[in-house]
Amino acid sequence: MEMLAELNNILKNGNITSVFQPIVSLKDASVLGYEALSRGPKGSSLEFPDKLFKLAAIHNKSWELESLCRVKALENAKSIHKDKLLFINVDPLIFKDEKFKKGFTKEFLLKHNISPESIIFEITEKTAIEDYKSFSMALNNYTEQGYQIAIDDTGSGYSGLKTLYETKPHYIKIDMDLIRDIDKDYFKQALIKSLVMFAKSTNMKVIAEGIETEEELSTLINLNVHAGQGYYINKPSTSFSSASENAISTILKYNKLKNDKYSYFNHCIGQICSFEPSFAPEETCQKIKDFVNKSPTKGACIVKNNKPVGSVMKYSLDSVMASQYGFSVFSKRPISLIMDHSPLVVDYHTPVSEVSKIAMEREHNKVYDCVIVVKESEYYGLVTIKKLLEFTTEMERNYAKELNPLTGLPGNTIIEKVLNDVRKVNNHSCILYFDLDNFKAYNDVYGFEKGDKLLKFTSKLLQNNLKKKFPFNSFLGHIGGDDYIGIVENSLDKCEELCSYIINEFDKNVVKFFNRNDVLNGFIESTDRQGNRTTFNLTSLSIAGLYGNFNNFSSSEEISKLAAKIKKEAKAITGSSKVIKKI
Repeated sequence: MEMLAELNNILKNGNITSVFQPIVSLKDASVLGYEALSRGPKGSSLEFPDKLFKLAAIHNKSWELESLCRVKALENAKSIHKDKLLFINVDPLIFKDEKFKKGFTKEFLLKHNISPESIIFEITEKTAIEDYKSFSMALNNYTEQGYQIAIDDTGSGYSGLKTLYETKPHYIKIDMDLIRDIDKDYFKQALIKSLVMFAKSTNMKVIAEGIETEEELSTLINLNVHAGQGYYINKPSTSFSSASENAISTILKYNKLKNDKYSYFNHCIGQICSFEPSFAPEETCQKIKDFVNKSPTKGACIVKNNKPVGSVMKYSLDSVMASQYGFSVFSKRPISLIMDHSPLVVDYHTPVSEVSKIAMEREHNKVYDCVIVVKESEYYGLVTIKKLLEFTTEMERNYAKELNPLTGLPGNTIIEKVLNDVRKVNNHSCILYFDLDNFKAYNDVYGFEKGDKLLKFTSKLLQNNLKKKFPFNSFLGHIGGDDYIGIVENSLDKCEELCSYIINEFDKNVVKFFNRNDVLNGFIESTDRQGNRTTFNLTSLSIAGLYGNFNNFSSSEEISKLAAKIKKEAKAITGSSKVIKKI
């Protein structure tokens, strides 16, 4: 009864404090908006929201509490910059409340001169949604008034694909349980990567919640997650703060690493983008038609506050205006009536290969629409599908020329480019050289065909392990013959662990490439380089590694020379071995 009295006192006196946690771009650390969170009286038993909202639900006071929290949040939103978004939590159960008042929020916004377009209603999914029909109708109440929708806690108990399908939100917020230790969990990484691809192809944006460590943040950046929030970025505050200096530094650092790393593959979409004029949603259909008729892109981007809100292509405009009454009905009316409200929008730094994949996965009737490019969240230009495919084809053709014909791995031209990239980035890496011992003797005894099979097995073993352990921050190349090079960005311990596992797997499987007698003997007989008949141990794997920051090396050749000395040490050890040294 005491807690109920305390709840009633909170509702009566409005004892709710609004705090705001920044949601920042994982591209450039700019603040996209804030999530409004509510706190009860400081030091009281109802200070924290979980207990507060649970008690309100038990006593049928959810609407009163949510209403109060929204009022408090929106009162504070007056001081938010007009281009920042405000995420306000809404419990699905509130839609069943008899006191639910249609239009409540819009009325309040008009009173305080706040634009509905800056408000994102965040549907929390801590409770099950049982009636999707009425739930969707309630959502329509918001979207019809111009608000956007986010689904919170995606990946938690009640959240799932059905919710995404039924609600078609503008934002998907990933539950913090999926984010926790994502840097160590490759299954979680694969799941988030798939969700990001799905979101991009359906013009949704993914926001990661509950980021608490640099490692989690860097992994999410590599997975191309759009935005994030959490204590590592900044704690909730009564003021509208930006990301912490540490978080900003981390985001910029890992984006630079991502964009610089392996530059041969990472041509960004902004490099092939054409700047084309943009138009306001109020512009007439006739003016847009005149423009697209002459434009080489045959399309136009519609922007508001320099942010894309739609697009229109010549073919779609023609199909509307060429109908019996189309011209007379639409020619003088705003383009917003017939534009595509969910075009494909990508960041300037997105790799061309990724954009090409997303563009081809769009709905059939949108496959040939232009791709809109933004830089720092503002309109930058357009890329036609023709230009995208031409560039992708040329890039793949040039790339294919540089692959080793036997293993399909990048050859020396690409390896040199990657090594030079490693020298430029201010980060610790491990460069690993893999070399088969006594491979020439194996080739002489068993022949080139079996020798090629052993090389393919080795390349597959290395690829599988580097990709499995470090899917987003590793590289593997084939120098030639029985020599390979791997590059990993991680701790020395992790690199040592990787090498030990590879050696164990190699030794376990390499015996399959020898006949029974040679395996029992533990050696093969062949001719050495001087022409003498002698015995050779079964083929083993030597790994020589350099670990550290490579900024001080003047060239990739200098790195190779130092590695050659370490490789000598590794090959002097009988059987498979690894020697990794800090620089």
